[in-house]
Amino acid sequence: MKRKFLWPALLLSGAFLTLYAFKSISVLPTPDPDNAGLVLPQGFGALKVAETGAKPRHIVVTPQGTIYVKLARVKDNKGIMVLQENKDGKAQVTGGFGDYPGTGIYRKDGYLYTSSNTEVFRYKLNDKNEVIDPTKPEKIVTGLKMGRQHETKSLVLDNDGNVYVNIGVNSNSCQEQDRGLRSAGIPGCPLLDSMAGIWQFKKDKLNQSYGQGIRYASGLRNVVGLDWNQQNNQLFVMQHGRDNLNSSWPELYNEKESAELPAECLYALKKGDNAGWPFMYYDGVQNKKIVAPEYGGDKKKEADAKYLDPAVAFPAHTAPNGLLFYTGNMFPEKYKNGAFIAFHGSWNRAPEPQKGFFVVFQPFKDGKPVGKWEIFADNFAGSPEKAASGRVDHRPCGLAQGPDGSLYVTDDSKGTIYRIVYNKK
Repeated sequence: MKRKFLWPALLLSGAFLTLYAFKSISVLPTPDPDNAGLVLPQGFGALKVAETGAKPRHIVVTPQGTIYVKLARVKDNKGIMVLQENKDGKAQVTGGFGDYPGTGIYRKDGYLYTSSNTEVFRYKLNDKNEVIDPTKPEKIVTGLKMGRQHETKSLVLDNDGNVYVNIGVNSNSCQEQDRGLRSAGIPGCPLLDSMAGIWQFKKDKLNQSYGQGIRYASGLRNVVGLDWNQQNNQLFVMQHGRDNLNSSWPELYNEKESAELPAECLYALKKGDNAGWPFMYYDGVQNKKIVAPEYGGDKKKEADAKYLDPAVAFPAHTAPNGLLFYTGNMFPEKYKNGAFIAFHGSWNRAPEPQKGFFVVFQPFKDGKPVGKWEIFADNFAGSPEKAASGRVDHRPCGLAQGPDGSLYVTDDSKGTIYRIVYNKK
């Protein structure tokens, strides 16, 4: 007779309760009446999850509805903000930890990995994906170089026990006088020994330095958005292209050419790849790799074929800060395994209109980009006039996929966190 009660007992087990909790927070929330001010494809809606009043950069959303946000600046002595979602999709700040600013944050294999501008940490998570001891992170990497520009350290993990860290370079084009008029490039660019690339470290080895890591890829001026493509088991990154073609080389480039060059590039990286900075840039108008003027270029001379070709080229100076391969099931099939990219927006296209301030979608098939990219979420700026002037309301930065397949977007201008959902009806 006792066997009759086995099934009810199983229903009340911890596993079932966890599943029930997961489903309860995964109920599709109602979008804001104005879709949080965003312009989206038909069938999509958006809501403002939270107004943080901070500078949120990259973001992690757990299956239990906990949101971890890395802050560009510490707020209330905390560099990582913790929020908890309600059933309506809105979230409240429940805490914070980490007394350092930065950009990078990533969850993998029971740990939360984060970065300052010089170090990489990890925090052990419990079975609810809660940080067990926020006061005692393990220090994975130390002593990473930083300067007064491109100092952020974005990160991602592969499936083989490695963490990849961007180390941007504190230079525009490795000139003798940074951004100076007709200033020549420094021969060989000595900055490349410890900057302008992606470094690979072990995810579970403490206190690693440059010497214990691997310079996985070089010639990348600055990478903020990066992600691991699960379809072909490969690292993809978005580079911020160089500036100041007209102001440094006015006899070669007019203001319009300087606004339209060079392209912001998506690269598919393998160990040993060299994307060519500072010796070249990618011209998205000519669709060619061009020798940089600091190193003898005349805007026509093509660069050495040894440098990596981009997988996709995007408009100049639009500042790609977030990259996410979509693996969820909420959105229509065309989005599966494709890439969402958050463009922070330009500041240096004048007198041409400023651009960016949107999230785009790039289709992929079998781990490779196919077809043309399209704007997916627009009007973060608030209006076309605000976008053109650069005086915008919001700037997209970080991207995350929710447990139900919704898309989260951070804004590091006003501190808004957005959630984009799709109504399957």
